[in-house]
Amino acid sequence: MDVQSGQCALIGEIIELTPLQPEHSRGLLSAAADGELWNLKTMVVPRLDTVDGYIASALAGRHAGTVMPYAIVLRSTGAICGSTRFWKIDRTNRKLEIGHTWLSGSVQRSGVNTEAKYLLLTYAFEVMGCVRVQFTTDELNEASRAAILRIGAKQEGIVRNERIMPDGRKRNSVRFSIIDSEWPDVKAMLQQKMRR
Repeated sequence: MDVQSGQCALIGEIIELTPLQPEHSRGLLSAAADGELWNLKTMVVPRLDTVDGYIASALAGRHAGTVMPYAIVLRSTGAICGSTRFWKIDRTNRKLEIGHTWLSGSVQRSGVNTEAKYLLLTYAFEVMGCVRVQFTTDELNEASRAAILRIGAKQEGIVRNERIMPDGRKRNSVRFSIIDSEWPDVKAMLQQKMRR
């Protein structure tokens, strides 16, 4: 187990964040089919023709030390229900971003996202020693924006034309963050949410 390179699983009550591997392609496709997530215009979700590149890009980032990608696995069934990752890892400034998160339609608003964020934030602040964790989402993705606020992040602003989406749209992105001094209160709030 290598905690600094993302080669260890993060295990919760209902999910396990398993380091992403090439053999997860079929599970990712099945998870994305639950809700036909590839039709969403506000995020990039792997399809049959893109899943190999999606995984290869994530693993290249892991090899470079800037990305720690995970498959989200339901502990009750062993089925993959989504993916998430640490990326933009900056060890010098002790900061990173949690992103590229997507969940099967059937597990959205089920507690999976809350537990995934709790596991990631705990690891970021308590194992990696981060002083800042940021989140970025599409300005048009109201559900994602609301979910990020629900986990205790603070909105910082809108970054205009932050990226170009696969369909060519210039995306404005909303930036959020949690800093180390806020983590104890955020942690307590997330623990309370998970107990409910």
